Amino acid sequence: MSPASSTAPHGQSPLRTVQVLGGGNAGSSAHVRSLAAGLVARGVRVTVCAPAEADDRYDFTGIGADHVHIPRSSDPASVAALRAACADADLVHAHGLHASFRTVLALSGRHTPLLVTWHDRVQVEGARGHLLRLLERRVTKAAAVILGTSSDLVDRARRAGARDARLAGVSLPRTFRTAAPDGPDPLRPKARAELGAIGRPLLVAIGSLDRHRGYEVLLDAARAWRDLDPVPLLVVAGEGPLRAELTRRIEDEDLPVRLIGCCEDTDGLLAAADLALLCSSWESRSVLAQEALHARVPLVATAVGGIPDLVGEAAELVPYGDPEALADAVVRLLGDTGRRTELAELGARQAAGWPTEDETVAQVLSVYDELTQPSPMV
Repeated sequence: MSPASSTAPHGQSPLRTVQVLGGGNAGSSAHVRSLAAGLVARGVRVTVCAPAEADDRYDFTGIGADHVHIPRSSDPASVAALRAACADADLVHAHGLHASFRTVLALSGRHTPLLVTWHDRVQVEGARGHLLRLLERRVTKAAAVILGTSSDLVDRARRAGARDARLAGVSLPRTFRTAAPDGPDPLRPKARAELGAIGRPLLVAIGSLDRHRGYEVLLDAARAWRDLDPVPLLVVAGEGPLRAELTRRIEDEDLPVRLIGCCEDTDGLLAAADLALLCSSWESRSVLAQEALHARVPLVATAVGGIPDLVGEAAELVPYGDPEALADAVVRLLGDTGRRTELAELGARQAAGWPTEDETVAQVLSVYDELTQPSPMV
């Protein structure tokens, strides 16, 4: 079956694939939905194995895939359920470390080809981090092909023993794209007023309140912005284990920062912003970075992981963990309308060069072909 074909040739049964998702972050879950929709449209039978709440949110069944509830667990019952779901698959495609490790266990003793996409990397240290790196090595040695969403993930897979590791051309699904408005956005003043950013710059950061997101550094930088007139407002959208700690700092240090929790309308939030900020210790293909460039919102980001390759010259990049460099970049951009306009235009051009959803599906289908074609006769 060629990547361009939409149905199986000469009456053959359509390719049967299983996509395994462990719950995943928003980016990988949306990618699986986009991929599944593209595969179904091309005549591929798709079963998505994921927790029920993932199907509730991303509606895999609504785009023509089958869904099997598999809890985000590696207990024997979950592995057995996954093994049963993969029984008739021509190929299994797992997304993320936890999902791929469960899949390796479920496929033990079978010859079903396994493709793994890494969207992220282990973000913990200590004993748990060591265990997860052992799981990484187990997965990389079992998978026929590892696709990494950034070049450093590909290098990591190769160091862990992957037989075949390649860069994945992963698109930003349409559900995440914030289109730049044609002319002034009539809803922008209302959104800014609701956030308390009338007559002052609005800075936006979006992402879970986890340690690797660098929010402590962001709050350190925010102290420098208090000297500006007017004082910028930083709005952080997301939830996570650091909420109480960050709230205490904001209150104790009287920082111009609002934590607004999970936000359903992140595109509206971003469209209202003067700058988007990304301060993580590591990212692959950051959804926020992609949304900001699509929306022509100037971005200040840390030069880590896949970010430099992703944004090119279309963002201000600063070292991770350097609040002075971050504060300086923000202050400089807020005072330079011309540079903000330039970054908006560069961002739109950079985004136009990223893979489309169709191109992403075509690349994955080409790998499926490689792994499912019969070996040539000797």
